[in-house]
Amino acid sequence: MAITTEQIKALRDLTGAGVMDSKKALEESDGDIEKAEQILKVKGIEKIAGKSDRETSEGLVHSYVHSGSRIGSLVEINCETDFVSRTPEFKELAHNLAMQIAAMAPEYVDKSEITEDDKRSAEEICLLQQPFIRDNAQTIQDIITEAAAKVGENIRVKRFARFTLGE
Repeated sequence: MAITTEQIKALRDLTGAGVMDSKKALEESDGDIEKAEQILKVKGIEKIAGKSDRETSEGLVHSYVHSGSRIGSLVEINCETDFVSRTPEFKELAHNLAMQIAAMAPEYVDKSEITEDDKRSAEEICLLQQPFIRDNAQTIQDIITEAAAKVGENIRVKRFARFTLGE
């Protein structure tokens, strides 16, 4: 099946993948954009898994204050280069994480930080294991992995703080 430039452009707009990666995925899926999107997602996750040990010394600190100004949060999110930290995808991820923290009040970044005497579930108290407030089918770790695959760099949540008026 011949792949058109319109199909490649549509897939690139959906995924942010390169031209050749989009073309190969479309060829592999016989022109089915949904299947091609899944192929690129799997390939992106495989690529990013190999980068998980890379240093993340750039990034940004993002704040969110909920309407009514009674709850707010700060999150430090790191990546490998300052170029990626300025991309709209990275900034959107930081905003979504700050909103998640304000809404769900996690206490730890990851389950590795939970003390032995704390018997609460990781999904309740760990940011990365919580279901994403905008899509319960995904965890926060899932959206970070997707963003990392999209930008092609390792991304980590370093730390966060949540503030509630009167607490």
